[in-house]
Amino acid sequence: MQLVVARIGRAHGIKGEVTVEVRTDEPELRLAPGAVLATEPATAGPLTIETGRVHSGRLLLRFEGVRDRTAAEALRNTLLIAEVDPAELPEDPEEFYDHQLMDLDVVLTDGTEIGRITEITHLPSQDLFIVERPDGSEVMIPFVEEIVTEIDLEEQRAVITPPPGLIDESQAVIASSRDEEGDEDEAPESGKDA
Repeated sequence: MQLVVARIGRAHGIKGEVTVEVRTDEPELRLAPGAVLATEPATAGPLTIETGRVHSGRLLLRFEGVRDRTAAEALRNTLLIAEVDPAELPEDPEEFYDHQLMDLDVVLTDGTEIGRITEITHLPSQDLFIVERPDGSEVMIPFVEEIVTEIDLEEQRAVITPPPGLIDESQAVIASSRDEEGDEDEAPESGKDA
């Protein structure tokens, strides 16, 4: 099975290094020197990692055969893809590979069906499940411990406890006091002293 483990960013320096947006929880395993990675687009690879280092909090990689800034810049936005055994599990029992989560049924703690995970979006602050509802609509559910309380791979389900309004907009709590009556009359005047 193939997993996207990184996206190549801009060139760094003049000797062929590139910045990398890491998309794996195991960069020391997947992006180690000597690793051979497929690419998307396929014409850019396969690429073999020659060296890797962290600079100012960013991972920098150099690939065999990429020796200058021009060659490095030509790889920008290329996805790096690792071949992974589908039976392989992350070391941490609280971590999951995307392929393990795809197509899981999403249910509330009382068993009410919400939908099925059709996509996982990786954002800098958190991951999101894109869940297709039975009516065909989609809802985004943050993959955080407070909301996704259980992942049961054996039962093929994700149990959630969503805050009001996440699943059903009619249950949303209005957080702004501007919508309450009388607030405009109580607002202090700004500007000039009388």
